[in-house]
Amino acid sequence: MTSPAGLPPTGGGSSGEQQRLKLLAVTACPTGIAHTYMAAEKLAQAAEQLGVDIKVETQGSIGAENVLTDNDVRTADGIIIAADKDVDLSRFAGKRVVTVGVAEGIHHPERLIEQVRTAPVHGGGGGGTSTSSSAASGGGGKERSVGYKALMNGVSYMIPFVVVGGLLIAISLSLGGHTDPSGGLVIPKDSFWMDVNNIGVIGFQLMVPILSGYIAYAIGDRPALVPGMVGGWIANTGSLYDSEAGAGFIGAIVTGFLAGYLVLWIKKVEVPKFVRPIMPIIVIPIVATTALGLFFIYVIGKPISWVFEHLTDWLGGMTGTSAVLLGAILGLMIAFDMGGPVNKTAFLFGAGLIATGNQEVMGMCAAAIPVMPLGQGLATLIRKRLYTEQERETGLASLFMGLFGISEGAIPFAAARPAQVIPANMLGGAVAGALAGLAGVEDAVPHGGPIVAVLGAVSGVPMFFVAVVIGTVVTALTTVALVDVSERKRRGRSMVDGLAPQPELALAGVGVGSDGLGAGGGTATAHAPAQRTSSAPASTGASEDEVLSGYLTAQTVKVRLDSGDKEAAIREMAGLLAATGKVTDVEELVAAALRREEQGTTGLGEEIAIPHAKTDAVTAPVVGFARSAEGVEWGSLDGTKAKLVFMISVPEAAAGDEHLRILALLSRKLMDTGFRERLMTAPDEAAVLDVLREIR
Repeated sequence: MTSPAGLPPTGGGSSGEQQRLKLLAVTACPTGIAHTYMAAEKLAQAAEQLGVDIKVETQGSIGAENVLTDNDVRTADGIIIAADKDVDLSRFAGKRVVTVGVAEGIHHPERLIEQVRTAPVHGGGGGGTSTSSSAASGGGGKERSVGYKALMNGVSYMIPFVVVGGLLIAISLSLGGHTDPSGGLVIPKDSFWMDVNNIGVIGFQLMVPILSGYIAYAIGDRPALVPGMVGGWIANTGSLYDSEAGAGFIGAIVTGFLAGYLVLWIKKVEVPKFVRPIMPIIVIPIVATTALGLFFIYVIGKPISWVFEHLTDWLGGMTGTSAVLLGAILGLMIAFDMGGPVNKTAFLFGAGLIATGNQEVMGMCAAAIPVMPLGQGLATLIRKRLYTEQERETGLASLFMGLFGISEGAIPFAAARPAQVIPANMLGGAVAGALAGLAGVEDAVPHGGPIVAVLGAVSGVPMFFVAVVIGTVVTALTTVALVDVSERKRRGRSMVDGLAPQPELALAGVGVGSDGLGAGGGTATAHAPAQRTSSAPASTGASEDEVLSGYLTAQTVKVRLDSGDKEAAIREMAGLLAATGKVTDVEELVAAALRREEQGTTGLGEEIAIPHAKTDAVTAPVVGFARSAEGVEWGSLDGTKAKLVFMISVPEAAAGDEHLRILALLSRKLMDTGFRERLMTAPDEAAVLDVLREIR
């Protein structure tokens, strides 16, 4: 047996006896539900077959369970990380660590157990998954890249600031603002609505540093948070490097990655032992923050300022050219970075010409400004299945912000999918700007969006709205097409690799925001160790209420599902749940379950499907189970038909941890092959309930 570097072999036994390998594992997926527990159970089963001791910590949406203690880590021979989200590796310093995606833990647990014997030793230093992921993954690209996870981490923390800041500004403008030819859309000073507006502005000011800071945090851990946030603030504050417009969210992405990797580099520097304790809390943050800040101000900032000064001059030379061409160029610029330097250059150019009597240029800008948030919001409504629930909620907020000319409402979408969203935004912005230029639309105030037309600041109102609507539709349709192509490619790779996360996203009804990822916060609940699996039915004397806390009863079990297709099966299951008297509207329950299916199949593979609905059509949580001998085509990624179908329905008010707990319990237990076989062969409802009582 190979022992971790610097540690003696664990376990007892005589000198001639091979010692039993002791491993630890952490499983986690973006939503922290089904796949987290499926991977944990598969690893536990493989370890039992190979004669290996293993303890698996699951970082699910209901919190970290079976948490690894310091003593566990000290005596372990190796660590397996099967996760599609950041897992802190600092506690595993000095141990052999193999890091892969959660799908590897489900499909190749035996291979991972063999790999960990010779995996590289993790060097520690408080880093995140990036410290050893590239060296130890061995998964052939199955793990999400460090860059992708870092970017999504930043976006997820940024979204609340965008939504809160944007909506407060929009509300204050709509209820307290009025047009003023000399000051644009004005809210009276010292008024209540100005205070509301100021609070929203603070949210927007924090948005960019938060994005930068949490990108850096995902790469370099806590020491990178300060340089990331300060760097983001500097990037967004153009006055620090003589620029009228800061670098915006694109600058924040740059500073976030620079800060993260700078901190990683500093961590590798050998320092005297007495300095090491203060490195992560004093030395690294100070050095990284100072170096990054000065680098941006003196090296990156000056060229940015020079470029955009000359860009303004170039635009000034175009005022005599075709209005359509100028409108298209201004629309492209407005849509490129949504409040960033390119956007600000076009906006300030248009605003500056208002005083000279040329209001047409601002009219082109005003038509392009709302296209990005309106287009991205519309895209989430056109093809809901391409977006998580969090993204769709952000889309509704984006639509509202677009009406008030707040282009930043589209930033979360652009930051999360820049390759798809930014080109779509630019195309729609160019179309809107060109149409406004062609129609000679004028705007008398330095602001954009439908609100300025409603308040009377725009001439040529009908054509202004035509330009906005056409640009919005172009952006939405282009976004949907590009995202759909990207998702098809990703699904194709995931099917080759083994498992894509989309079914679970549909079950969770949440996005990839880190607030809902089950990062392991909170007090762990005492649960049986992950390696313990049941191999025999529980006692037949168990109470019926012990089956999933009484949510699943004899009334909600059916040994033969009559339906042959998914929609009919969901309808049949809804009728089964209605027999309990807890369903007030069967049709709405069916509709809610089908809406979940539109987001992505709930067929988990292994001949299992778990359709799920959160709806007030039920008065209390209820779970049903039905069995199909022939199987129902459910779109499972492993190609199997669903023969074991569980349907979970909970009221909206009770849709928090309880439905996540039910999903976790089911997902974990259904990975036991023997359990599935017993479910398939149980002769009647009573026997099925006996098997289901094993779920704890």
